[in-house]
Order: sequence, then C-alpha cells, then structure tokens
Amino acid sequence: MNFFQKTISLPAFPRGYHLITREVLSQFPDIKSIETGFLHVFIKHTSASLTINENADESVRDDFESHMNKLVPEDAAHFTHTMEGPDDMPAHIKASMMGSSVQIPVKNGALQLGTWQGIYLCEHRDRGGARKLVVTAFGS
Repeated sequence: MNFFQKTISLPAFPRGYHLITREVLSQFPDIKSIETGFLHVFIKHTSASLTINENADESVRDDFESHMNKLVPEDAAHFTHTMEGPDDMPAHIKASMMGSSVQIPVKNGALQLGTWQGIYLCEHRDRGGARKLVVTAFGS
C-alpha cells in the first residue's frame, strides 16, 4: 500500500461553484503511482466546500448557487454570527451542507469519475480568498 499526501493551493475564486478537477490533478501528479486505490480531497476552510457533480453544462453550477442562496439567505434575522459580514454565517451553513471532502476511486493512475462528473470548489463567500486543499492518494 502506498500513501501520498500534499497540501495544494487554489487561487481566489469568485463566489459560486467552480470545476477544479484539472487544478487538483496538475498539482498532484503522485496519483499516477496508484494502480488501484482512492483519492481523498479535503478543504481546510469553513466557508467553502467540495462536491462532485456535472462537469459539462455551466448552468448546473449557476443553479447550485441560486438554489443554495434561496435555502440559506443572507441577512436572516436569526443569525447571531454576523461580525464578518452578511455572507459569513450563510457560508458556514452551506459549507456544512455540501461537505468538506470528496473521495474518488483511482484505477491505473486515473480518477474513476463518470463521464459528466467533476470536482467542484463551492465558494460561499463574496471574497473568500485563496483556498488550501489536503490531497491524499492511497492504494497499490
């Protein structure tokens, strides 16, 4: 069993849902050493998240953003954590709803994503800044 781990950096993305599969793979070539195993990607932030979904039609990412904003609106009167701006508490809730990690099977050094699947960075802040991901590959 082999293990590879690296912390990678993503540049600041605007608020929304962004495909980052290529960025992850380009910064983590060790995945090519895994014949059969898994890639685990974890985000080290509480106001952004990760998920896997449609990689072809950009309107899917736009619909995610609009739907999440309806589910968790800014400036809700019941929020008490408001010191960091109106997008902060909703960002924490959205990040918990979407999740902080994804795990993907690896075969012959390649992700076993479906034809229309990609890894999303879900940026829930208006100005979230650069993000750090811990990427771990393990297998034989």
